[in-house]
Amino acid sequence: MSPSKPWRRATLGLGGNIGDPRRSMAEALQALDERPDCKITAVSRLYRTPPWGKTDQAWFFNACAEVETTLEAEALLDLCLNIERAMKRVRKERWGPRTIDIDVLTYDGQKSAGETLQLPHPRMTARGFVLMPLADFAAELSVEGRTVGEWLKDADVAGIEIADENADWWRSG
Repeated sequence: MSPSKPWRRATLGLGGNIGDPRRSMAEALQALDERPDCKITAVSRLYRTPPWGKTDQAWFFNACAEVETTLEAEALLDLCLNIERAMKRVRKERWGPRTIDIDVLTYDGQKSAGETLQLPHPRMTARGFVLMPLADFAAELSVEGRTVGEWLKDADVAGIEIADENADWWRSG
């Protein structure tokens, strides 16, 4: 009998601005939580955020989640990309409109710079739309030598609004 794989803690960033992004993010989190190798252990409030990078598009909804998983980091990323594809995510332009986006932000304190996955996510510490929801449940998480809460103090959070105060927003879809 092989030993069971250890549970690892990862954080995810979710967002979207086409269709019903709130529902898409809820469905993605539910799909992860229903798997035997993933458990959603924390979810942020839901935020409404101005577009970033490419600003001539609709506002986004953003959230973050913590997942405990027995999957390796790359397998978790593949799973997230498969969920995006199942939800008809099309990658036409960088920072462009999307039905859903799921990023692996951190994975059990690991650092890596692979072709498909960089940990921690290379731009997360500069993005208020990631740090604000992540701070809802992981303000003390250390990323690149500072806590999420410390990074958030320096981040641009102009225009970011709370869209739903209830951290269980994802359970009702």
